[in-house]
Amino acid sequence: MIRSKVIWFMSVLLILTLIAACSSNGNKPSNSESVSSPNPSPTETVKPTATAKPQAKVTLKFFTGKVETVDLMNELIEKFEAANPEINVEQEYQKDASNVIKVKFASGDIPDITTVYSQDYVDQGKYLDLSNEAFWSRVLPAIKELNTDIKTGKQFRAATNVTMAGIFYNKRVFEELGLKEAHTWAEFKSNLQTIKDKKPDMTPMFIAGKDSWTLGHLIEFMAHGVTKQQFGVTEARTAFINNDASKLQFDAAGGGIDTFGGRLLELKEAGLINNDALTATYDNQKEAFVTGKSALFSQGMWVLGDLLKLNPHIGTNIGFSPFPAIVDGTKPVTLSAEDSVYAITSESKHPDEAKKFLEFLFEPDNLKQYSEFLKSPPAFTDVSADWGPLKNQAAAALKSGVNIAFTDTPSGFSGDDAGRMVQELLAGKYKSSSEFASAYKAAWDKAWGATNK
Repeated sequence: MIRSKVIWFMSVLLILTLIAACSSNGNKPSNSESVSSPNPSPTETVKPTATAKPQAKVTLKFFTGKVETVDLMNELIEKFEAANPEINVEQEYQKDASNVIKVKFASGDIPDITTVYSQDYVDQGKYLDLSNEAFWSRVLPAIKELNTDIKTGKQFRAATNVTMAGIFYNKRVFEELGLKEAHTWAEFKSNLQTIKDKKPDMTPMFIAGKDSWTLGHLIEFMAHGVTKQQFGVTEARTAFINNDASKLQFDAAGGGIDTFGGRLLELKEAGLINNDALTATYDNQKEAFVTGKSALFSQGMWVLGDLLKLNPHIGTNIGFSPFPAIVDGTKPVTLSAEDSVYAITSESKHPDEAKKFLEFLFEPDNLKQYSEFLKSPPAFTDVSADWGPLKNQAAAALKSGVNIAFTDTPSGFSGDDAGRMVQELLAGKYKSSSEFASAYKAAWDKAWGATNK
C-alpha cells in the first residue's frame, strides 16, 4: 500500500515538473534565445543568435584651403563613405588656411589630411612619409620630383593634378584691337593702354585685391619668377628653402621684388587696373571677365571651371599666355607645377584610414572626374581626362615662357601674408618700391628665423 502511494506520488510530481517546463520554455524564447520560425516544428532546432556589436566609426578630419573644389570634395566624400561605412570624413575649408593650420598645430586640433603644405612643417616632422606608397608608380616623373622634399629626398605630399598659371585674356578684344600676347613689360603695358584708350568702359587688367592670396600669387609668379628662371627649378627651390640671400636678393635695387613693386604702381598710376583693386574679390574678378567688363587678369588653371560655369559659351574666347618679363633682359614665365596636393599629418590617430581615403581619391575614375571639374590636367599617367578648352594654348605658353614652380615659403609668411604686403603697397604705405622690397625681405627673414629657432 505504502509502495503504491509512493509510486503514485512520484508520478504526479513528474507530471507537474513536465508541465512547468513546458509553460516556461515551450513557446517563449528566453532573452538570450531566438527562434528560427514563429512556430517551430518539433524537429526544428532552436538556436541562440549572438547580439551584433555596433562597429565604432572612425572620423577623419580633412582640412583644405582650396575653395574651388569644396563642393566636389563633398560629393567624393559621400561616395567614399557609402563604400566605407566605418569611416566618416569631415571637410573643413578655411579661406586663410595657411595661417589657420598654425593655430591647429599649436592647439592640438590637428587634421588627419590637409592640402596645406609648408617646408618648415616638413622640417618639424608634421607630415607622414608617403615615399613607399604604391601610387607613385602612376605619377608623372616631373610631378613626383616637385613633390620630393629637397632636404630628405622623401615624399610627404602627393599631387593629383598639374596646373599652370599665367595671363587670361579676352581673345575677341585682342583680335579686334590687333593686339598680340605680350612677352616684355613694354608690350604688356602697351596692350593695357590700348584697351583703355579704345575701350574706355572696359577695365584693362582686373585685380582681386581683397582676396590677398591672389596678390601673393603675383609676387610668387612675377617677382619670384626672376629668381626661378635664373637658377632653374631645383636650384631655385633650394635657394628659397635655405633662404640663400645671395641668390634671392629680395632687397636688391632692380631685383625681382623692387621691380615688381614699381611695375604694379605704374599700372595703378596709369589707371590700367580697376579702381577698386583693394576691395574687389576673386568672384568679382571672374564675373568681370565673363561679362566683358575686363580684358585680362592673372590666374591659374583652377579658375577655368568657374569661368565656364558662369558662362558656358566663353571657352572659345579665353586666351592664355605667359606672365610678361618684368625685368628687362629676362624672359616671360609660366607656372607649370603640382596642383591639389594632399598630406597626412604625422600625429593623425588614423593613418591607415587616411591612406585609404587618399587611395580612393587617386582611383582613375575619381581623378578623371576631378580633372574635368577643375579643368586641370591629371598628374597620373593612367588617367585620360577632357580637362578643358585651353589644352593647345597651355602647350604654347609652356613653349614661349620659362617654366617655373611654386615658391617654397616659410609657414610664418604664407602667400596670404605676402599678398597683404601688396595690399599695403597699393594703399600707399610704402614711399617707394625699394622700401617695399626692404620690408618684404625683413618679413621673409623674420619668418624663416622663427622657423629655425
